[in-house]
Amino acid sequence: MTKIKPDKIHIIGSVGSGKTTLARSLSARFKLPHHELDNVVWKRTDTSDIRRSEKERNEYLKSIVKADSWIIEGAHYEWVAQSFEKADMIIFLDLSYRKRKYRIIRRFILQKLGVEKANYAPTLKIFRKMFVWNRYFEEKSRQEILTILGVHQNKLFIVKDSREIEKLYFWRQDHD
Repeated sequence: MTKIKPDKIHIIGSVGSGKTTLARSLSARFKLPHHELDNVVWKRTDTSDIRRSEKERNEYLKSIVKADSWIIEGAHYEWVAQSFEKADMIIFLDLSYRKRKYRIIRRFILQKLGVEKANYAPTLKIFRKMFVWNRYFEEKSRQEILTILGVHQNKLFIVKDSREIEKLYFWRQDHD
């Protein structure tokens, strides 16, 4: 029987590429636990976020990766090699710069209106940072990510448009 879905999925992309939305959708659809890399980096508390040490962060990621199934998503790529190696599938969301900018603006407005939840306070400072991160991705990170993922071509899916998600082999709900 053909394996319809992977059990371990790593989703990577820039801010505004749809990583969290896709991860939540896949998590609900396939009953896989979903982990945001930002929550691996940061301990979330009611009063503030505390950055984990590099050792704590790496140990936390290691504990997630050891599980039988997971979806890990985030923009981080420098320290997540173990996740790339253990993933059955890596989805690189490489949507256009313009589309990502639109989504950053839309998300900020929805968060300010209280319609969309955030792990952080949606301040103008963070809003500006997202544009900086988006530009950095465009100018530097994209190529670095593609280089790192070059050894994983057999399980790498590069998505340039969100409609391409439905073409991925595991998206069907029914078995052949």
